[in-house]
Amino acid sequence: MEERRLGIWEKYLTLWVALCIAAGTLLGRAFPQISDTLARLEVAHISIPIAICLFAMIYPIMVQISFEEIKKASRNPRPIILTLVANWLVKPFTMALLAWFFLQVVFGQFLSAEQVEEYRIGLILLGIAPCTAMVLVWSYLARGNMGHTLVMTAINSLTMVVLYTPLAMLLLGISGIKVPWDTIALSVAIYICTPLIAGYFTRRQVIRRKGIDWFNTRLIPVLGRVSIIALLVTLVVLFAFQGNVIIELPAVIGMISLGILVNILIVFVITYAVAKLIRLGYEDAAPAAIIAGSNHFEVAIAVAITLRGLDSGASLATVVGVLTEVPFMLLIVQLCKITRKRFFG
Repeated sequence: MEERRLGIWEKYLTLWVALCIAAGTLLGRAFPQISDTLARLEVAHISIPIAICLFAMIYPIMVQISFEEIKKASRNPRPIILTLVANWLVKPFTMALLAWFFLQVVFGQFLSAEQVEEYRIGLILLGIAPCTAMVLVWSYLARGNMGHTLVMTAINSLTMVVLYTPLAMLLLGISGIKVPWDTIALSVAIYICTPLIAGYFTRRQVIRRKGIDWFNTRLIPVLGRVSIIALLVTLVVLFAFQGNVIIELPAVIGMISLGILVNILIVFVITYAVAKLIRLGYEDAAPAAIIAGSNHFEVAIAVAITLRGLDSGASLATVVGVLTEVPFMLLIVQLCKITRKRFFG
């Protein structure tokens, strides 16, 4: 399996992430007008600055994907089936259970009944929205099979259109929930289709003009650094936009975050262990487990705002999902890399 070395950026990524979170939070507090400006720059509940940053993260990864990898991944149904089961038959229900357990049983004495209900709704909406963008970055950092990861992001987008509303209605007991078609379509276009097409033509033209050796030794290292830098810039933007929530409501954020983190870990461990049992290689097992653990926060935010309003507790819970996505998923990436040889030999 090809080693993907990012030098000092990847080696000390946890440190850079912590520094960027702190910088973004302080920036948002020192200049509150920044968050107001960022809040207005959105289309279909998708932040334009964050979309640009995510494109800059994903495009360098798409350049490195060979279409032979995609064809090979699409012919192997086991990782696809495993990811679908984890995304739609496990994660939504474990999230619903943990939302009830932490918010009502563990922290119920510190929250009002209305807060418990609102935060629970937000967590459930987050748990039934499988990620279709950031997993490409997490799989890349974990040295997973990028062809499989790309196939699964496409399948997640299609299944979300069909299954999101029925599951939300089942777990929330609320009728008339509408799928945010514009949010899903725009996110797929920005995060998957556009960088995939641009990456395909970039790869094709560079290899044809410069050769595969120049592509691997000169271009790939630069693209790797670009992707990591874009990830760090995304963190600064995210926390400048929403980081003030952590400062204003630290206890509530901690209560909500705990449920999200435990659910990610449980679903990750279950999917990773099953991948071992069905004899998947690490390159397929890692992205399957990573995809199962991550969430599509744009869709969850859009639905929460539509159902409960912009200032509701449900919307707050989905925003916490945004703020915790990167630190939590970096933890999952590290778990994959640590267990790569021990778990899979």
